[in-house]
This record gives sequence, C-alpha cells and structure tokens, in this order.
Amino acid sequence: MIAVARLAILVGIAGLIPFLLGVAGLFLMPQSSVALLGYFYLYSAGILAFMAGVYWPIALQLDNCCYPLSPLVTMLLSQVFFVTAGVGLLLSTPGRVAIYTVAYLMLYLVDARWMKVYWPAWYRRLRLALTIVVVCCQIIVGAWFFTRHGV
Repeated sequence: MIAVARLAILVGIAGLIPFLLGVAGLFLMPQSSVALLGYFYLYSAGILAFMAGVYWPIALQLDNCCYPLSPLVTMLLSQVFFVTAGVGLLLSTPGRVAIYTVAYLMLYLVDARWMKVYWPAWYRRLRLALTIVVVCCQIIVGAWFFTRHGV
C-alpha cells in the first residue's frame, strides 16, 4: 500500500504536467495558441477551485472553534477562491493572467499563514514547490501573451 504522503506528492507532481505542457505548447505550437491558452486557463481554474475545496472539510471539523480561523471564515475563503476561479474564465487573457497569478499566490499565503496548523510539514513543503511552479507557469504564459500581443 502506498503512503498518503507519497500519493499526494505523486498526484501533485502529475498535476503540474498540464501547466508545463501548456507553457511548452505556446512556444512549440504558436499556431494553436488560442486553444492552448483556453485549455491552460480552464485547467488553472479547475485546480484553483479544487484546491479551494479543501477548506470545506476543515471548516466542518472546526465546528464551534475559532483558532486560527472560524468555520465561517474558512468556508468563505473557499468560496472566494472558487468564485475567483470561475470569474477568471469570463475575463480576457490579460485579466486571466492577473487573476490566476494573484489567486494562486493568495491561496498559498492563506495556507502558509492561517492553515499551516492543519497541514503536516511535508505537505506545506509540497504546496510551496507546486505553487512556485504554477505561478512561474502563469507568469511565463502572461509574458508570452503580452510579448506576442503587445497588450
């Protein structure tokens, strides 16, 4: 049987593949950039919404506690990130570049600042590494877009 930590690391790393392929695809197949950008941001929204969903079980376990966050704040944070993921899909590419880059950074900051007591040390290290790669991908895609389109 595989340990939870190993499985989470494996799934986390595998989850980077679409981000990395999206970046590579823009450089290797620029003629498909419209589709690639669409897929990249659809995946970005899906992962952001998925990651925001982990706050719900925490909120449900907190019940009447308030340390470090109340259940209400924890659920609201989940919804803020979920709605941000959806709203980002409605924006043009320049807006998507900004919203997803900032949202992934903020999601990590919430985890690092207020949720750290709920996560084991190995998970916090994994989240940092994954966030760095995802944010770098967001920045590279944004730079590619702005270089190509001069917006």
